[in-house]
Amino acid sequence: MGIDGLDGRIIALLAREPRLGVLEMSRRLGVARGTVQARLDRLQERGVIRGFGPDVDPAALGYPVTAFATLQIRQGSGAAVRAHLASVPEVLELHTTTGSGDMLCRLVARSNADLQRVIDLVVGFDGIVRASTTIVMENPVPLRLIPLVEQAARLPRQATAPRSPV
Repeated sequence: MGIDGLDGRIIALLAREPRLGVLEMSRRLGVARGTVQARLDRLQERGVIRGFGPDVDPAALGYPVTAFATLQIRQGSGAAVRAHLASVPEVLELHTTTGSGDMLCRLVARSNADLQRVIDLVVGFDGIVRASTTIVMENPVPLRLIPLVEQAARLPRQATAPRSPV
């Protein structure tokens, strides 16, 4: 399921100005208010737009150190490890992965010394067998989605699966 040019323009406008109302968006985009509302509703229903919350900077909250930890977990302990990691506030993201590790998590800490506390909290769980941590030095390309939205809006829509002849 792709997006078209109008969907892309709506998402980009909301990313730049998240507090913008539907009426003002419709004025700026040159389309009817009902069209913008219907598009927003559809984008939310499809999970393209997941929320309208503030974009929070962990460093500004007092957590300037970012690290990634690759975790190897014991077979059958995935659900318990997920629940444990979800309970640690400094774990910002968790992904299950292929390769040398089973999970990759993004961590934040108040300092390098505090990072040791966070790592100890993360790996001090029975289901985690081994961890390898990498500290982030800088983030020259922070998480960005608008270039992807713009590309997706330019691509022609394609069917999700080829139809079989009847």
